[in-house]
Amino acid sequence: MQPFTRIEAIAAPLAMANVDTDKILAGQFLKTITREGLGEKLFWSLRQNPDFVLNRSPWNEAKILVTLDNFGCGSSREHAPWALLDFGIRAIIAPSFADIFYNNCFKNGILPVELNETVVLQLLRLASDPARAQIAVDLENQLVTPDGGPSIRFQVDPRRRSDLLNGVDEIDKAIQQASQIEQFENQARSIAPWISPIDLQLAEAQ
Repeated sequence: MQPFTRIEAIAAPLAMANVDTDKILAGQFLKTITREGLGEKLFWSLRQNPDFVLNRSPWNEAKILVTLDNFGCGSSREHAPWALLDFGIRAIIAPSFADIFYNNCFKNGILPVELNETVVLQLLRLASDPARAQIAVDLENQLVTPDGGPSIRFQVDPRRRSDLLNGVDEIDKAIQQASQIEQFENQARSIAPWISPIDLQLAEAQ
């Protein structure tokens, strides 16, 4: 997973609440098991309109998305953050996120930032102006800094912050603990040699 420390980039305004994962990536694009190319399908129905923000410069190069309440609601499809990331989005700023989508963002190297709705509305106005759409998002110091404006502090779970700063996901953590896992399995075999490897795997999964 690509680490996230600080980005300064164009922010795209999406003044919509309750944007569900089907709107982010429509169901007909879920057949793939790879992440490449999904950015072209991001917000597919909305992008049929040539005036949609991500179709227009400078927002077609956005790495930050500013949106409204309950972003990422609906089904739990992980393809939604895959599509955002493949488009180039590394940070999403909103008053609130759907829980599963919020978790999936961290697992895929995207930083979801929750800010007060009043602040988000101010950022939406700035992002709507191509001359002022640049925003800096600093995870290390937990600051969002709009173009020419004061910095805004945000909160994030310390463990998730550390994982994202270091580009570490659950698979990386499991690999890092490979020796401890192997030691546990060896001890289990010595204590109960009659248990098959498959039984051990099932026991560990429970």
